[in-house]
Amino acid sequence: MTESPRTVRPSQESLTTGDPAMLRALAHPLRIEILAILDEVGEATASEVAARTGQTVANCSFHLRSLEKAGYVERSEPRGREKPWRPAHRKRKIEPDPDDAAAVRQSGVISAGYVQHEATRLSDFLTDPRPLPPEWVRAVTVTTAGLWVTAEEMEQLGDDVLALIEKFSGRGADPSLRPEGAVHGHMLLTLNPDRDAI
Repeated sequence: MTESPRTVRPSQESLTTGDPAMLRALAHPLRIEILAILDEVGEATASEVAARTGQTVANCSFHLRSLEKAGYVERSEPRGREKPWRPAHRKRKIEPDPDDAAAVRQSGVISAGYVQHEATRLSDFLTDPRPLPPEWVRAVTVTTAGLWVTAEEMEQLGDDVLALIEKFSGRGADPSLRPEGAVHGHMLLTLNPDRDAI
């Protein structure tokens, strides 16, 4: 089931957290999946989330309330009798205290959950037998690269890529900012050193 993203404006621009309680709220893989779904579609009811995840409505409602309690999601404007949920922030960044080994491990588990979700989505896209228009075939990019960098250079590279992405910000909430022919896209970027090298 593919839905076009709805025009939804989260109440807050961004969240940066290393709060252990907030990190624990994302420890369940279904919560990561639910949050990723809301990021993708803009807003959804517990029933719509259940249909996309294959879980029960009651289970999805429970996890949505847990995400709300932690500050990750919020209620959106009612649609008649439906009560949809939306992400509370347009952007989120997990930034654990580097001296807190447990928080670093927890943030790694959460990040791995997001990577798994995106890897599954990307694999499904790439193996979908339906043809793409030629201009979209040329636009799809799957790239890997190895590079020799310092920790400072790797951090700066990540910041530079995020700055490039910022030029597209606001288009989710304001359709008038989207050029003709724009579609909702996805990007997965990872930067990490070889463990054995540090």
